Amino acid sequence: MPSNLPDLPVTYIHPDRRAMGTAAAEKVHAEVCRIVMKNGAARMVMACAPSQDDYYTALIPLVHSAPEVWRKVEIFHMDEYVGLTADSPQSFRSYLREHFLDHVEVAAFHPIGGEADPSSECVRYGALISAAPIDIISMGIGENGHIAFNDPPVADFNDPHLIKKVELDAICRQQQVNDGCFPTLDAVPTHALSLTLPLFAGAGMLVCVVPGVRKAEAVRNTLLGPVGTACPATLLRGHGNSHLYLDADSASLLDP
Repeated sequence: MPSNLPDLPVTYIHPDRRAMGTAAAEKVHAEVCRIVMKNGAARMVMACAPSQDDYYTALIPLVHSAPEVWRKVEIFHMDEYVGLTADSPQSFRSYLREHFLDHVEVAAFHPIGGEADPSSECVRYGALISAAPIDIISMGIGENGHIAFNDPPVADFNDPHLIKKVELDAICRQQQVNDGCFPTLDAVPTHALSLTLPLFAGAGMLVCVVPGVRKAEAVRNTLLGPVGTACPATLLRGHGNSHLYLDADSASLLDP
């Protein structure tokens, strides 16, 4: 059942990951259809992480049910490791192609070039993503409460940039090992390019998909802790059109 309290995201708690992913996919698909019907096109940012697997599995058949709509959707993603090439299996471009883009047709996909010069790539991608409003962001929350790679030490609610090079904190890098993306901590890149918090704050809708017991503390902090960069995901509070999808495990530290 959803809860909708002032200054909080609309929060949906589902019994398992599959139900959570299905509900989030239905929400996103309905909003994409609404925006395309109204405006003739849509622009969307997508997350790239194992926490999103069930969401993408559910979204693909919905895209197939309305291909004429999704052919009018531009896709961006929110981060990329510095130094990884597009064909690296750990790159977020590879993840999004494998789990979504290789199975559907969209208007365009705009990848972040992790192998490019970071300063030049931030300028290029910032200009591209700011060319028109972002309608929807489908996203997750990290174990440290990060959004994209806005870890607490580098997060800034008033960041002057839309995308920047960041150093990943230890909790964030360990999460990549916990998720099975890298074999050891030493194998995880130390830096990434990341969209910043003001871009999330300015998006039309945020749909946040957060499964798993390892995210339970971050979920509790997001909903119940003080708003601030100690938990960047508290940005969801007060956004005005944010939706948080949880499973029983990620919601396990919330009051019944």
